[in-house]
Order: sequence, then structure tokens, then C-alpha cells
Amino acid sequence: MTFSNGTSDGTIRWGILGTGFIAGLQTKDLKENGFTVQAVGSRSLESSKAFAAEHGVTTAHGSYEDLVADPLVDVVYIATPHPMHHANSLLALNAGKHVLVEKSFTMNAREAQDIVELAGSKRLVALEAMWTRFLPHMIRVREVIAAGTIGEVRKVVASHNQSLPKDPAHRLNDPALGGGALLDLGIYPISFAFDILGTPAAIRASASMTPTGVDRQTAAIFDYDGGAQALVDCELDAASANRAMVLGTEGWIDIEHTWYNPVPFTVFKADGEVLERYDQPVNSRGMQYQAAELERLVREGSTAGTILPPEETVAIMAAMDEIRRQIGLSYTADAA
Repeated sequence: MTFSNGTSDGTIRWGILGTGFIAGLQTKDLKENGFTVQAVGSRSLESSKAFAAEHGVTTAHGSYEDLVADPLVDVVYIATPHPMHHANSLLALNAGKHVLVEKSFTMNAREAQDIVELAGSKRLVALEAMWTRFLPHMIRVREVIAAGTIGEVRKVVASHNQSLPKDPAHRLNDPALGGGALLDLGIYPISFAFDILGTPAAIRASASMTPTGVDRQTAAIFDYDGGAQALVDCELDAASANRAMVLGTEGWIDIEHTWYNPVPFTVFKADGEVLERYDQPVNSRGMQYQAAELERLVREGSTAGTILPPEETVAIMAAMDEIRRQIGLSYTADAA
């Protein structure tokens, strides 16, 4: 299968739901790679107009409802904080729009399943914006593994540790806003473990909490039938090199700092001999590849691709539900 080079012919028109930092990053990558960004929507018309002026977006809407009702918008990128993803995605899908939903996809697996089921019933695409999955270096990593170059995969190791704002009122530290390391940072190594090894047979997790009651740091071991393991960890108040490795019986893959960005990786034989050094620069930040995948699915009339199918997104959320159960972290959305 041939995957996109991250560009667009501009015929599919995008709407941006939300005007925060991540919305700006995605819009910049879209604009730089030939995508048509038709409109932006915010709960504040002033914020929407400012975003449109900064990023060269044609239309500014003063509500999410107006954005999804715009007949010139085909796809909506959901860029709000994850406690809002469920409602925002259902709003867009019910308006007949495909959705690219920021990660974490939702607050829990139940919400994720709601979105996937509605999208399927309407023959619309609901794609998780796990941008790392669609980057060229990750496609090559999967090719190396599939070719048997490192033998049987026995272990995946991945970290995502950052030193982020300590303010108790900050979104990341507020349980009411889905705060904590797991949903914002842990989603990356967890998704990587799923990408390489699939759904684990068992999960063992441990965490320490902030004074506000969210996870400050979380680590988990995923156990798989056949004996493979994934070791994943995340932390929001201490940074690290954030590398990742895939260990096999005949060698290993070392993905450099910061592994979830477009970075080089090296393939080693078990004796340390270098078999391959992959270093392919990409245009922009790299968020255009996930958008190109969504456009490919729309053109082909498909609702699911092979890189990150909807059912895997739900399974990833279920794994994070289990981790939260074990570490004692619950959110308001869990009681809905």
C-alpha cells in the first residue's frame, strides 16, 4: 500500500474547531502543504476572527454550530481540550462532516465508541489525530519490522516526559479538564506500543499523583500473549530524552530524541552492527500527514485505514481506562 506524501490537491475543505495552540500548529501545516482551510470556529467570534487573520483562513464563525453547518466545510479538525472531544465530534458528525480528532481521542473508551459508531452509521471518517503514526519514519519502522530485519519483536520501550506548567489551575493539573500525564503525554507511548505489538493481554500500572489529584507520572507494563512486553511511561513535571526502542531477537531499532517527532532512527543487528540509518527530513512540523490520510480515506469512500483504524483508537482508550482504574484516577466523564 502506498501512503500519502503529506500534500493535498486542495479540493477537500477543512474547518478548524477551536483556536488554541494545537489548532494553530495543524493549520500552519495544512496551509504549507496545499490543503484548503476554509473556516475556523470558536465560542468567541473575536477569537475566531483573530485566528483567521493570523492564519489566512477565509471564514470565521462565532460558534461551533455555525462552523459545522458551513456548507463549504467538508472536514472538521477537533482541536479543543479532550473533555470536549466527544460533544464536538458528535456535533460535527451529525452535521455530515468527517472529523480529525485530537488525541487523546476522548476521555474514555465509551465516548470513543460513541464517535466511532456514529461515524460508521453515517459513512463518515472519524480519525484520531495521532500524528506520529503517519510520519514517514514510523512507516519505515513498520516496514523494517515486517521484513523480519530485527527478528521476533520481544519488547517496546517508549517514554514521554516533559517539564510542563506547575500552576494548579493549569489545564494539565485540573481533573475537571482531564488533566494529568496519562491522557496528554502517555497517549504517545501507549499508541506506539499498540502500533508495534497490538492490544495487550494484561496491563500493570503504577503512578504518583499531584496535589490536585491527577497523575504526575505514570508507568505501565503491557504483557502480550507469546511473552512480548511494552514498557511505557510519562511524566508532566520532569523532562527526558524521550527516545523509543523496539527490541527483537535479531536486533533492535533505536528512535532518537524526540521519537514521536520526525526524527532519525537506526537499525542495529544483535551484535551492534548498523544495518540502516534512516534520516528523512519532512516539510513543516509533520502534522499534514494525518490530514492527508484522512483525505485519502474520504476520496476512497472508506471509513477506516490500516495505520490507525477506529477500533484500535477505542482499544487504546480502553487501555488507558484500565490504567486509570489501577492508579485511581477518575474523571467526571466516567460517571456519564
